[in-house]
Amino acid sequence: MHIDAVSSGAKANHNEDWVCSFHTPGTIDLVIIDGGTSVADVDYIDRLNGDVVWFVTRFAASLGACIESGLGQHAAVHAAIGATYDEFRERAAGQEIPQHAWPIAAMTWLRLTTDPAATRLSMYCLGDCKVLMHTPGGEVRDLDPWVNPQEAVLSVEVAKLQAEGLQDSAARHARLLPILRARREFQNAANDPEALCLRPNGQFRARTIEVDVPNGASVLAMTDGFYRLVDTYGLHTPESLFALCEQRGLQPALDELRQYEAAAPASASSSVKRADDASAILWRAGPA
Repeated sequence: MHIDAVSSGAKANHNEDWVCSFHTPGTIDLVIIDGGTSVADVDYIDRLNGDVVWFVTRFAASLGACIESGLGQHAAVHAAIGATYDEFRERAAGQEIPQHAWPIAAMTWLRLTTDPAATRLSMYCLGDCKVLMHTPGGEVRDLDPWVNPQEAVLSVEVAKLQAEGLQDSAARHARLLPILRARREFQNAANDPEALCLRPNGQFRARTIEVDVPNGASVLAMTDGFYRLVDTYGLHTPESLFALCEQRGLQPALDELRQYEAAAPASASSSVKRADDASAILWRAGPA
């Protein structure tokens, strides 16, 4: 069994992603979190590191404790977000924080239950992280082919701005800000939310998926920033990206991403952000 992980902020010394693995007897937990970029004017909770970084790291710490205590995925996520919200209220005391400023995140949690005969993968997915499995027969399977419907809405709006000749990413973001804030308010107020938010009005509507993992298979989970290598820039297919990560490791794939963005910044003109935080974790099964 082998685990490789990488995480990089789009800006130096600032990363709103988080990735880690936890090991308990008979179980391996792989967790990847992609904090949603703030659409607020200021940070309210953590003015040094930013509210999104605070949210992601605080939730991750609480989730780790819940995993160690033996909670199941659904119960652990709700317990961890409850602890995070309690601290948020303490830090927010005396402040009026608009709902669009409340941090959110995408999260994919992969629980691998192993025994000598087989490995079972239990997936708990909120938001748009990507999970691929490379089978011993050479097939690359998308284990969670969910598409964020908001991306289509934003693509239409970005296309309108491009048609106006607006190419500057900062100016484009300013024009899109009312839409982004309305979306963030909706996500924070939704019943049965599909994203990780501070105060869910009901149960998280996570996608839960159970998969048998063949001996010799590998599983690659990544944020949408890392998957830009495939679906935004077209530098790879899922198959070629998986091959690169397995054969050379995750860092060379991340280096390729950043080098391309630095050399061709106009390539991101179809996106709200010129570049994004990027993280991935790769798990390889041991021999039979």
